[in-house]
Amino acid sequence: MSLARALPDFPWDTLAGARQQALVHPDGMVDLSVGTPVDATPHLAQEALIEAAQAPGYPTVWGAPETRRAIINYMMSRWNSVELTDECVMPVIGTKELVGWLPELLGLGDGDAVVFPECAYPTYAVGAQVAGARLVPLDDPGELPPDTRLIWINSPSNPSGAMLSLEQMRAWVSAARKLGAVLASDECYGEFAWDGEPISVLDPRVNDGDLSGLLAVHSISKRSNAAGYRGGFVAGDPSMVKELIGARKHLGMMLPTPIQAAMSALLGDQKHVEQQRERYLARRRALRPALESAGFRIDYSEGALYLWATRDEPCRDTINWLAARGILAAPGDFYGEASSSHVRIALTAADDRIEAAARRLRNS
Repeated sequence: MSLARALPDFPWDTLAGARQQALVHPDGMVDLSVGTPVDATPHLAQEALIEAAQAPGYPTVWGAPETRRAIINYMMSRWNSVELTDECVMPVIGTKELVGWLPELLGLGDGDAVVFPECAYPTYAVGAQVAGARLVPLDDPGELPPDTRLIWINSPSNPSGAMLSLEQMRAWVSAARKLGAVLASDECYGEFAWDGEPISVLDPRVNDGDLSGLLAVHSISKRSNAAGYRGGFVAGDPSMVKELIGARKHLGMMLPTPIQAAMSALLGDQKHVEQQRERYLARRRALRPALESAGFRIDYSEGALYLWATRDEPCRDTINWLAARGILAAPGDFYGEASSSHVRIALTAADDRIEAAARRLRNS
């Protein structure tokens, strides 16, 4: 069987009918289905990209020293990480690439379980499937199967915006270490927490100063409106990072030099992130009450760039209801069986389109 046949249908393809319905709205479609940034990429990234455009030689998988230093400084200053060295970090070609390939790069396969949240970003499952590992959606660290080799946690969560507390983070670390499993923490939405404190798995409050078996995954896509740059990084256990570098050298998985320069510039600047936070917060304040006035309940949504909304009905019925009003959202069934009555509504649309959606919801 080919790999293409083994994988599920790409979920976004199933929205074609709803998209067509939303497109015929007299004021046009408001697309709140995909979490892709629409605001401008900061000039400092563009300038760094241009300055590094003369790049005739190959970059290294490990990344340039300047890139590694920028990652280390960011994790230690912004996320209170335990002390990191160059051996603890590595740039990646967008974090979806790392999520999808991590089970394979770690050599997992038949007989190994990959655990991820019951309501989760689909690529955790796809990565396990590509490696031939067993998929285990699970929210309780006390119920890990004994063959668990890789655990994904995600806080703030895509899609629900749920956030793990310090106690929950510590429980996952403890459970992973009892089994000798790798704990990978997807922290790509960490800069956008609205109700609660975002915490990195590299924080000593979580790991007691020990990086063993821990990886934190970060991206510039959301925090810096740079999804098109495909820049991200992984940080954590140096022995595991070394293993990943070794495998990736054979596969040519290296982040282009100009993108490394842009990512380094972005990681060194927090001002543009705070400005973007304010944009998303304003959109959230406009959209949430409009959804509630239209009969939706908002669950979780403490962080990330989404509102996790329900009308307590099958999610595809809600998708059709929204599409009739020219609004496209993501159905919860994209994210697991546990999510079949919710829809994910993104804040990643221009202010005027967010207001258009809010107006339609208030008038429904």
